[in-house]
Amino acid sequence: MSLLLAESGSTKTDWCLLRKGSKPLRHKTQGLNPYLQSGDDMLGVLKKELHKWPATGQPKCIAFYGAGLGTAQRKKELKNILKKHFGVKQIDVQSDLVAAARGLCGNDKGIVCILGTGSNSCYYNGEKIKDRQVSLGYIAGDEGSGNHMGKRVLQYYAYNTFDAELKMGFEQLFGSNVGDILHQLYREPFPNRYLATFVQLLVANRGHYMVENIIEDCLNDFFQHHILKYRQSFRYSINFTGSVAYAFSDVIRALCDQYELEPGAIEKSPLEGLIRYHKQ
Repeated sequence: MSLLLAESGSTKTDWCLLRKGSKPLRHKTQGLNPYLQSGDDMLGVLKKELHKWPATGQPKCIAFYGAGLGTAQRKKELKNILKKHFGVKQIDVQSDLVAAARGLCGNDKGIVCILGTGSNSCYYNGEKIKDRQVSLGYIAGDEGSGNHMGKRVLQYYAYNTFDAELKMGFEQLFGSNVGDILHQLYREPFPNRYLATFVQLLVANRGHYMVENIIEDCLNDFFQHHILKYRQSFRYSINFTGSVAYAFSDVIRALCDQYELEPGAIEKSPLEGLIRYHKQ
């Protein structure tokens, strides 16, 4: 039996083919999100970026975890697309929160948080998600995410809040034409992905007081609006996955200490944990 395991965010999808007695085969494509992409767009990604993979033959079953899969309708839509592309009948489609919960906690209880391009959270009882804060998405929510931090970076630049050092750093990375930036933001697809690229400036300038303020303020918003709303957060560990969580894990641990919470795993991706989970 072979299993094709996929863990997808808004920006990228990690694929892993598991076969008994063989090393996992890995591949990456852009993200698949039925909330942000049409069915034809997602099928186009699969045809283009998985055209010759896996070369060892089609899997017997698929376990797909991804963003934008919070409703039964969207799960069904993606399941049909996967079935059409791979010709596989046995397909299980779950949300990225389930991926994070299984990948970070396994069969243990805990608070599970995603901080990548977007953000999300839940309480996981070791078997299933039992409680979760509402996610308002990239326009009205996404506190603590790359999208959220990117908005703050752009505001600080455009409103002349940055000092000369950070202004120059921004322009070296993204240019100085605000009109071009606004065109990319409002006229091109995936504005959340574009805003999240501005986090590069924060990563490259750690230690600058303005940078540290943006990081801490945005992450504190996530703690205030999400983590602290779970009564279980004071009983179980707080676990994180995603590129933003991984990049700023020191700030996350400091905030856990400030709020007297127990930090758990902080991983860039839940994929390794998911591999262990599916090998049980």
